[in-house]
Amino acid sequence: MTDSLTESRGVASYHGIPREPAGDLGTESPVGDHGTEKPAGTPLRLNLLGPLRASRDGLPLALGPLKQRLVLAVLLTRPNTPVSVEELTDAVWPDDPPRTARKNLQAYVSTLRRVLDPDDLGRLHHGPGGYVLRLTADECDSLRFEELARRGDTEMRAGAPSHAARTYRQALDLWRHDPFSDLAPRAEVLRAAVERRHARRLAVYEAWAEAQLEIGDPGPVADTVDEMVRLHPLRERLRAAQLTALHRVGRRTEALAAYDDCRQRLSRELGLEPGAALHGAYRSLLDDMAPPRPRGAPDGSRLLPPDLGDFTGRAWELDCVEAHLARDGGPPVLVTGAVGVGKTAFAVHVAHRLAARYPDGVVTTRLCAEDGSTRPWASVLTELARALGCTERLPAHREEAATVWRSWLSGRRILLLLDDAPDAAALAPLLPPSGTAAALVTSRGRLPWLEPAHRVELPPLSTEEALDLLGGIIGRARPAAEHTAAERIVAATGHLPLALRAAGNRLSVLRHVPLGQYADRLEHPVEALDELASGGLGVRTRLAGAWSRLPAPARGSLRALAALPDAAFTLPAAARCLGQEAREAQRSLEDLIDVGVLPPPSLPEVTAHLATAPEAMRYELPWLTLLFAREQAASQGERC
Repeated sequence: MTDSLTESRGVASYHGIPREPAGDLGTESPVGDHGTEKPAGTPLRLNLLGPLRASRDGLPLALGPLKQRLVLAVLLTRPNTPVSVEELTDAVWPDDPPRTARKNLQAYVSTLRRVLDPDDLGRLHHGPGGYVLRLTADECDSLRFEELARRGDTEMRAGAPSHAARTYRQALDLWRHDPFSDLAPRAEVLRAAVERRHARRLAVYEAWAEAQLEIGDPGPVADTVDEMVRLHPLRERLRAAQLTALHRVGRRTEALAAYDDCRQRLSRELGLEPGAALHGAYRSLLDDMAPPRPRGAPDGSRLLPPDLGDFTGRAWELDCVEAHLARDGGPPVLVTGAVGVGKTAFAVHVAHRLAARYPDGVVTTRLCAEDGSTRPWASVLTELARALGCTERLPAHREEAATVWRSWLSGRRILLLLDDAPDAAALAPLLPPSGTAAALVTSRGRLPWLEPAHRVELPPLSTEEALDLLGGIIGRARPAAEHTAAERIVAATGHLPLALRAAGNRLSVLRHVPLGQYADRLEHPVEALDELASGGLGVRTRLAGAWSRLPAPARGSLRALAALPDAAFTLPAAARCLGQEAREAQRSLEDLIDVGVLPPPSLPEVTAHLATAPEAMRYELPWLTLLFAREQAASQGERC
């Protein structure tokens, strides 16, 4: 039923409705002023929220053969509104209507008139625009559904959610099965009507669920929402109600799983992140799961770098990490990614968002010194213990000290942010025991020997996110005025936050330089790294630090790959640069993947779940890493 049917004419009066004289379908009857009264005691009922059924005084009515029932069904898709002869013809004979189609329609309508309107009240008549079937909400379940739904909306607006919940429930209880379930497969117009009714039912269910939640009765929603979610898994309003209902009845693990399922579906099928309503329900769940701080208890240490005011993007990764840190007893969360992708900023942002969940302390420490060397474990452990107020004596022996440390952490709600971990061995004495304390670790390498761990790989920003970050630094007007040039700039930075900030800071000073001219500089392989330096943000400096920490074989492989003409390449191309057989070259590339220099190869989506030949895989070095490798190769006198 279309929206127009839900207006005031949805409840029809039979006063002044003319009768249609027998004759040609095109004959119209004038509307008179005298009218006829609807006699009492002859209630007609038409049910279409399920198989099409009709009754009078509780006794079923015979609706005739298939085509006649199709005519009635199409009229019921728009009760009290004209339906043209052409629409009826298309529904009954979708492919090749016979020459007698109009005469046959006339016969079907005449029979239906006798069945539905034996008192000759003009219930089914022909007028301007086509045939009209006049019904009230008491006579048709779909009209009654709309009447109740509108009443529920009015009660909600009036601030009466308890009344609205009952009214919405009455509307939903009218549904017995799919509308026109016995006829819809035979006519496109009926299939479209079924889709509209399902969409309307979903909206009413969501309104009912929200009313139930508002009056503090989430149980019925939690008990029924799964079936609606199965039918509409990407509907965020419905998912928000599901999450809130499960949360409020104490099924929090199911609520977390439901959010994760919806987030993954949105990303995979639509390329979207959860909207404000769904994310708000998720945040409420996480906030409620944070344990209350005892009255008068001192706050734990909060030793974190300041959060970035313009932190951009990463919604999927944030939700993923927060969901895992919200569960007591989970493994450490390891955040990895290329140099300059923003691992530390991401981890600090997460720590600030989750600080309330860890009232006994949230602290961060770096596991590597400024020169890239690994800090001694005793120095790091002493720093953490001092920051958190641990007064236990830490033995000089590594394993004994780790045991004392874990014993002290046990039962405390503490979040450790262990930044720039060089390897799993450096983490071993620092990680908390399984329980209420948690660890969030960042590393340039993928630390394959760190088990168990939940791994999150930070990709470069999307183009939209990168443009948003650049605009936040240099002002929105410049990228808007030179949009194409701004896109060239973010592409030349590899969509890396570090490089984007360096470029943005430089452009903030060079306000006289057009973005197109600056993009030309960044696209020049020799000038790019010189341009991406501003104050303390030097991309070349950061790349040099990462380079110095690489194993010698990895540095040699990168210098050899500097001969590649482009950042994207195949295994055969890499083998030629490395001067190795394919199998040996593949191992060399996998070593680069392990140390975090090279992302894993991309696979075609259609074959990602199948065995793929190594030579068909496509690798891609971060563009700025390739430029730095070319500089290193040139300094060694190698041709690239």
